[in-house]
Amino acid sequence: MLFDLADFESYFGPLRLFKYLSFRCACAAAMAFFVAMASAPCAIRVLRAIKFGQSFRTKEEVGRLAELHESKKGTPTMGGVIIFAAVALSSVLFARMNALVFTALLVYSALTALGFADDYLKIVKKNPKGVSGKMKLAVQAAVTLSACAILSFSPEYSSIMRELWIPFMKYPLVSCMPLWFMFAFMFLVLAGSSNAINLTDGIDGLAIGCTVSAALAYAVFTYIAGNSIAAEYLFLRYIPGSGEMTVVCCALLGASMAFLWYNAHPAEVFMGDTGSLALGGLIGITAFMSLQPFTLVIVGGIFVIEAMSVILQVASYKTTGKRIFLMSPIHHHFEIKGWKETKVVIRFWILSLIFALAGLATLKIR
Repeated sequence: MLFDLADFESYFGPLRLFKYLSFRCACAAAMAFFVAMASAPCAIRVLRAIKFGQSFRTKEEVGRLAELHESKKGTPTMGGVIIFAAVALSSVLFARMNALVFTALLVYSALTALGFADDYLKIVKKNPKGVSGKMKLAVQAAVTLSACAILSFSPEYSSIMRELWIPFMKYPLVSCMPLWFMFAFMFLVLAGSSNAINLTDGIDGLAIGCTVSAALAYAVFTYIAGNSIAAEYLFLRYIPGSGEMTVVCCALLGASMAFLWYNAHPAEVFMGDTGSLALGGLIGITAFMSLQPFTLVIVGGIFVIEAMSVILQVASYKTTGKRIFLMSPIHHHFEIKGWKETKVVIRFWILSLIFALAGLATLKIR
């Protein structure tokens, strides 16, 4: 929106800065940070006043973990609305709207609504299961179908989005995916990323801290994909307008850092499913539209490890009757082993940053 101010540079010279992507990225990050920082105290007070506190499992259900998290009872949740407001506002103001930005914001908005409904059912309606797993998958499938339709019918992006790229290769593995395969693959990326971050969100600051690393990595990916010279040099597919997704990534980076201020141990607010499901979807659709979906396995290494720990735990228990971990997701395993919560979080942050840098390193290894 503010991009158009550059047309009035003849009246006020500095307005020409809105032409530059780097300036708008910096503005989006700064604005998202300050919007989230400024709105969080008020949101926390409101959530606490209406008693939207996080629900926890009992000692009979999770044993010692309930004792470790006893002090967290009553902490307000649904803090994902803080992140959403900051990212959406900053993106609309500083990104030049195109099919990529519109699709990303559509996915993010829809999954924020899904997460909000899930939290609402758990907290207000006292339904411990919230939105059923089948319903979540149905909504994610509908969101995927909408995103797939927008990109498929876009004259500028229809052929580009049907290319399938994998790390370490100079050329696409598949130059034109069938539409049914494109939908199935996009659903796998969106649902997988969304649910993986949801599983990671279990202790103070863990999920949002790892989101910072992922947002930073995809800010780089989208910037390079939108720069014809850099894309050609690194043997990447040039995606016109992809740079506008860098603005969205920078907005996410700023909002995440601000939310971490309040979510760091001891947390004053939790993001809830309102935040975790939506953030996963936003990162997933960004990975898909930047033609870096497989790189997300590397960049989001912590999210993959968390999800795999749950899958392995369930599979092991159902087939052998034994558990691999003391508890899953794996961050709870280390808590029960005796690691302090802050130690688990900081060590996972370190690994997340390493994974993000490893993902970026694939740009040069082709």
